[in-house]
Amino acid sequence: MPGLRMAYRVWGPAGGRALVALHGGGATGATWSGLAGGLDGVRTYAPDLRGFGATDRPGRYGLELMRDDLLAFLDALALPRVTLLGHSSGAVSAYLFAQAHPERVAALVLAEPPPPVPLGLRLPDPPAVDPPYDWAARTAVVAELNDPPPDWWERLTQITSPTLLVAGGAASHLPQRELARMAERIPAARLARIDGGHAVHTARPAEFLQVVRDFLASTAG
Repeated sequence: MPGLRMAYRVWGPAGGRALVALHGGGATGATWSGLAGGLDGVRTYAPDLRGFGATDRPGRYGLELMRDDLLAFLDALALPRVTLLGHSSGAVSAYLFAQAHPERVAALVLAEPPPPVPLGLRLPDPPAVDPPYDWAARTAVVAELNDPPPDWWERLTQITSPTLLVAGGAASHLPQRELARMAERIPAARLARIDGGHAVHTARPAEFLQVVRDFLASTAG
């Protein structure tokens, strides 16, 4: 992509249904290796987002920038229309992309997406050793989640693809009532709850895989 080198992982058969999976803060595309191995007939692409993993660390960070990086990523790989999956802040970039480019999204999976309301999230202390990401990327994302633009909420109604929103239940730090409101606002959304907390895809991998499989089976690729 112009100005940014993005690392990514690929699993699954060439010619399979294209799924692009976006990691959350503090993770990399490797977080999706277990899920990808359980999705038959699916070609999973998992980029490291800007500032994370082996992708460039340009110093400018934000969820809308990551949304725009995703468009360049799809164009570079000649992927005209994909199933899009995201966890946590990666889910925010995913729904921002679905708002801006509905024609590129065949289906959308949002795992514990921070709702676009002021959240009051506390940034953890910087790690003692260098993490696999630019700390500035983490701080920028948390600041944005704590003060999201109002149109992020307003434009949820512009998401046209079938959508699965997975909530992590009472163990999550996110307000579950707001996740339910998000699902109500997205026109073709359904809500699934898995009591695994915020990192639901790694805490309850079998249950998460099953709800994603069932959703994909009900939607066109």
